[in-house]
Amino acid sequence: MNIAEAPQVLESRTRDRVLQAISERGPVTAATLAEEFGLTAPAVRRHLENLVDAGLIVEREQGPAAGHRGRGRPARAYVVSATGHQALESDYDDLAMEALRFLSEEAGDDAVRRFAEQRVHELEQRYAVELAAAGSSRAARVDALVVALTRDGFAASARPVGEPGSASPFTGIQLCQGHCPVQGAAREFPQFCDAETDAFSRLLGVHVQRLATLAHGDHVCTTFIPTSTVQHATTATDTAPTSSTNTTIPTAVTRTEGSTR
Repeated sequence: MNIAEAPQVLESRTRDRVLQAISERGPVTAATLAEEFGLTAPAVRRHLENLVDAGLIVEREQGPAAGHRGRGRPARAYVVSATGHQALESDYDDLAMEALRFLSEEAGDDAVRRFAEQRVHELEQRYAVELAAAGSSRAARVDALVVALTRDGFAASARPVGEPGSASPFTGIQLCQGHCPVQGAAREFPQFCDAETDAFSRLLGVHVQRLATLAHGDHVCTTFIPTSTVQHATTATDTAPTSSTNTTIPTAVTRTEGSTR
């Protein structure tokens, strides 16, 4: 790289970092990004405009409660578009999808489910060691899970929801995954999402509920993890429920979707 090319390379790298940050924490405002990266507002807007023009992110207006702006136009926030998620995806090529379709046609959906469970089981075994080292606190175990997921390319984060210390079943932690390395497969084969949700339940010792997924067109995968003492922890012999069988979380919780560290 010569000296003349250096500014363009730095610009491109910063833009990639902005895209990754939006993936992890979207919907996120320009002001938040400017503070995080130590950039001026015009510099951040330039990167955002370039990403919008490239079709990698889209604008989303935040309501008054989220933006705290009072009168006037609601704050504009940004989330990664479907095209942006594809750009962030790892080398998950057509051959893998063809293999999964062949497996489904030849052996049935149950074979795909067993494959998805086996794949997640390998991750779960590694994560279990790290979560055990974090102790018995569910919050600490979630933090350890966030670190492990992020290391494996899921762009994870967590935030509390509900009233701290409350006995309400709707008090807990919201786990967000801004990227999914197998998103393409999960769109066609929901068994991957179900297997992952079940693994989270086993790792955290409590029934969790998947509220949103990238595979279904949401901008982030969101999982609700209850922390109330009212909840009953699972045991080693329990079979964790899939997201379709869990108790529905009320609107007040589901609207907290999105990751904010």
